Amino acid sequence: MELKQRLYDVDDLWELYCQRENDHLRFELIDGEIIEMSGPGVLHGRIEIRLGRYLDIFAEENNLGIVTGAVGYYPADDRYNLLLPDVAFISFENAPVPVPEKFMPTMPDLAVEIKSPSNTLVEVREKAERYLRMGTALVWIILPAQESVEIHPPAETLGIGDSLSGEDILPGFELELRRLFP
Repeated sequence: MELKQRLYDVDDLWELYCQRENDHLRFELIDGEIIEMSGPGVLHGRIEIRLGRYLDIFAEENNLGIVTGAVGYYPADDRYNLLLPDVAFISFENAPVPVPEKFMPTMPDLAVEIKSPSNTLVEVREKAERYLRMGTALVWIILPAQESVEIHPPAETLGIGDSLSGEDILPGFELELRRLFP
């Protein structure tokens, strides 16, 4: 699919994802513009898998909802913005039934972004704000180089000696940050 200057929507993005030559690429949709994302590095991938595993086990054991990796989420009333969190959680209460094969037509309750070397902290924080504006209740920004996590809202930072809490989104979930970083 040749990219032209126009507004794209989630259907256009899905078509782009389905093309074999794009199998290794990741895209987001911001105000109708397709944004190509760089692939994650090894440290990013390890943190993504670790956190996803802890969240998935907890969510399954407590029958709370669905944990996903890099899956596209968009508000049902906005087909021109789609974000791709590194890890996400959506409660069964908020997840569509049946769960779609394509993108998730709602925002996750929790979105996790792992800062890559190719992103600035300002960019990742702006993305966290975008999640919140689009309906996500809680965003965790993982900062591998600092071995810390920013929680939004309120905008607090946890260090390696702290524990990450699921708050009201994943009640009872606690994870010592030292278990997250390889």
